[in-house]
Amino acid sequence: MAEPATDLRDQVVAIIARATLLPVAELRPEARPEDLGIDSLGLVESIFALEESLGIRIPFNAQEPERTAFDTSTIGAIIAGVEALVAARAGSSTA
Repeated sequence: MAEPATDLRDQVVAIIARATLLPVAELRPEARPEDLGIDSLGLVESIFALEESLGIRIPFNAQEPERTAFDTSTIGAIIAGVEALVAARAGSSTA
């Protein structure tokens, strides 16, 4: 049985792949979105897809992505940010 975190990582990568029309294999943790050809619209579409699919709110400002609290510098950073938001949501629902 896979670890829940691994399942979430796979799910995040699959959602980004669908939103950007990229192969899952290209979405390595160290890959930067711009190096994969993901432009600002693709990034926004990925963020919306993640929010909708996972039931979270990602603190991302498409107008000023560099001033956003959510790190989108690499695929790994996006995964880590989503993991933290999902964990925070799970923690608040048990309180």
